[in-house]
Amino acid sequence: MAVKRNPVQKRIAVFIFALVGLIFILAGRVAWIQVVQGDLLAMKAKRQVEESRTLQSPRGTIYDRNGRELAVSILVKSLYVDPEVVKDPETLAAELAPILKMSEQDIRGRIADGGRFVWLKRMLEPDVVARVKAVIEKYNLNCLNFVEESKRYYPNDALASQVLGFVGMDDVGLDGMELAEDEVLKAKSSEQFLSTDTYGRPIFNSVFSKNTYEGGKDLYLTIDSNIQFIVEQTLEKAMVDTKPRAVTAVVMNPKNGEILAMANRPTYNPNEFYKYSPEEWRNRAVSFVYEPGSTFKAIVAASALQEGIVTPEKRFVDPGYVMVSGRRIQNWNGESYGNVSFTDIIKNSINTGFVQVGMQVGAQKLNDYAHAFGFGALTGIELPGEEYGILFDPKHMRDSDIATMSIGQSIAVTPVQLATAISAIANKGMLLKPTIIKEFRNSDGSISKSSEVTQVRQVIEEDTATKLISMLEQVVASGGGTKAAVKGYRIAGKTGTAEKLKDDGSGYLSGHYIASFAGFAPVEDPQITVLVIIDDPNGIYYGGQIAAPIAGEIFEQVLRYLNIKPLNNDLEGAPVKRPLAQLQQPAKPIQVPPGKVLVPDFTGKTMRQVAELADSLSLIVLPEGSGIAQRQSIPVNTLVDNGAEITVYFTGI
Repeated sequence: MAVKRNPVQKRIAVFIFALVGLIFILAGRVAWIQVVQGDLLAMKAKRQVEESRTLQSPRGTIYDRNGRELAVSILVKSLYVDPEVVKDPETLAAELAPILKMSEQDIRGRIADGGRFVWLKRMLEPDVVARVKAVIEKYNLNCLNFVEESKRYYPNDALASQVLGFVGMDDVGLDGMELAEDEVLKAKSSEQFLSTDTYGRPIFNSVFSKNTYEGGKDLYLTIDSNIQFIVEQTLEKAMVDTKPRAVTAVVMNPKNGEILAMANRPTYNPNEFYKYSPEEWRNRAVSFVYEPGSTFKAIVAASALQEGIVTPEKRFVDPGYVMVSGRRIQNWNGESYGNVSFTDIIKNSINTGFVQVGMQVGAQKLNDYAHAFGFGALTGIELPGEEYGILFDPKHMRDSDIATMSIGQSIAVTPVQLATAISAIANKGMLLKPTIIKEFRNSDGSISKSSEVTQVRQVIEEDTATKLISMLEQVVASGGGTKAAVKGYRIAGKTGTAEKLKDDGSGYLSGHYIASFAGFAPVEDPQITVLVIIDDPNGIYYGGQIAAPIAGEIFEQVLRYLNIKPLNNDLEGAPVKRPLAQLQQPAKPIQVPPGKVLVPDFTGKTMRQVAELADSLSLIVLPEGSGIAQRQSIPVNTLVDNGAEITVYFTGI
């Protein structure tokens, strides 16, 4: 007989079955969460209580060759907001807007973006940080906080700005050495994970409160900030005097290729680079391509001397102009010099003479030597934006192309290429790779990497270089570069004046010129090469008139700064041992008949003094060597015809 259950028992049984079923359902759900979705949910939980933030360590310092700071990094605070815990966006925006110099709308917009970390303003000045902290304390805010970041600072403002470049947000180098060596200078950034509370605040010790950074390597440049200052001050004066579009100068050590100064005007302050145009950021020393004009004649002369086509004494006839492939090429002054030596052709920058020489050298050889001197290729200097320049393809050159190339036209070079080529002449014909980096150092001061002198090639023989140097010295002593002369120092160089190319390269800009001077000193032991380029001066535009004096000022100040003493303070009365035959010349007055000249005593004089004395007596001097006159081919007090040639032998002292 079946036992009937009362309603209470039935309800208990249903409850138990339901409870057991619920337990099985919960167990299944727990198993599903733990086993199937465990990893995913664990990751979600971790994201809710952890944040990843990138810490940026200080960037390496840039120094000049003497250890003077040119670019340093300092730690500053940047402000961020946690939108999730902002209670009153309108009030917060109203308080911060005048402090951060932002609009209230912009601040509210950033808060509305949501998330747990949104930048409000980076790289704050200390006074701004103090005012923001006052707002945080006033309203007891937990939605605002600071992060320390590295900010680049240039203590000398515009000094060497186009060399240094500048750094943008997130420690990214954007120009100059900051860009070229960004990977080395840049500090190692690391992604840090930290646990946070409901409000996004770090639990325990925040990694952002620990200033444990690994900075980048320090960079030492070859630049000497004192020489850089001298050059930049001189360029400022040039901008006032000649009112050009731009001026560029390079000072280089010809013996090791180190750049001692590199400057441009106009310039900019890298601390506020955003206030200037890209044209003002531009380092024209490596990126400006221009026709070198007569400064390139030093390269043409080197090729002709090396090939044995000319000697310093070889005679040429200058008719004043020449016609090549229907093109008329005349001298800069439109005059004829008549019968002249190759030394005179260089000294007076005679175009017709260089056209004759260039035609003898030929298209292939001219281009071969141009390439050998480093034109038409990157020099490899450690700066961004370097241009190649433009040379002819010898296979396609007409006679008129050879002629124009011989006087530095129809080709294009960069200032650093020309400075490097002139330095090769000063360095006895050895071309060196230019460098602007001296060394890298680790944070402990140890040297990580240092630059070495890199010999590229022997372009011309040492004897050829010696002859060319002697002739280039005459350019400054008594030729077109006399305004670059400095009392007591022997300087060699070449001036240049070239019509300016249109920006699109389609032709020339009538009435617009580039004036330049390139040279080195002291001749007896070259220590510096100086190149000055004036782009589109207003008024006088000849290189010998406006570029040479600027170079002269740089020579004078830099040579004295380097403690290179002048020769006997003025070269006057320099002790010279004279041949006995000259000492025994009669002291009685000699009657000079018409048409005759009494040969003077040239010994003991500089090349410039000899040239001036010879010119005053209508004599032609053929110099041999360089330095101080030691002997002469025709004895003192000898009667000779007007226009007679006398060889004077010079040597250093």
